[in-house]
Amino acid sequence: MQQPFDRRKHVYHNNAFVELVKDAVRFFNGTPVRCLPPSEHFSETGVYALYYTGANPLYARYAELNRLSYDFPVYVGKAVPKGWRQARTSYAAASQSSELFSRLREHGRSIEAGDGLHLHDFSCRFVIFEREGSDMIGAIEAALIKLNRPLWNSCLDGFGNHDPGKGRYEQARSDWDVIHPGRSWTDRLKGSAKSKDSILANIEAHLQALKKS
Repeated sequence: MQQPFDRRKHVYHNNAFVELVKDAVRFFNGTPVRCLPPSEHFSETGVYALYYTGANPLYARYAELNRLSYDFPVYVGKAVPKGWRQARTSYAAASQSSELFSRLREHGRSIEAGDGLHLHDFSCRFVIFEREGSDMIGAIEAALIKLNRPLWNSCLDGFGNHDPGKGRYEQARSDWDVIHPGRSWTDRLKGSAKSKDSILANIEAHLQALKKS
């Protein structure tokens, strides 16, 4: 016979894990800032953030905050080996993956294509997670997003999107592609996107909240 439901028997908590995530975030914030994409090729997977210091009025607040130190990312992401979600990738294979470098390079191409953006206005930092540490990638990405509330992870979503491929173009352009048109594959999207004015209003509200942080 099934026992009565007792929520306490289903909740897991471990302070050691909480402290581990905090320690990884501290390490991340102390890593060197690199150009985007990094000039040196490297392997491995991990977590990364992009920082803006340019002159686009839309992101003036980010440029101001990051003038002296890179503490306010506009975007946070992760790079895991192919097959990771299906648990088909071994730690040895992960160490040979170049997904992190490739992802940063891909973001560079999106920025170069996006209207109103210049690649030289962006920098990045990243942490490489090796072997068993790679199991932390999702948790650290989530912690950094929660802590920093990056604009391109929240009210201006879609920066990390890929070409959906043939037969999948019924969807709408993302908010990011409405504000920064230019990626060639978005011209094939047929769905009804949000209005530019409504997206800009959401950005303004986000930046107002950022000023109070």
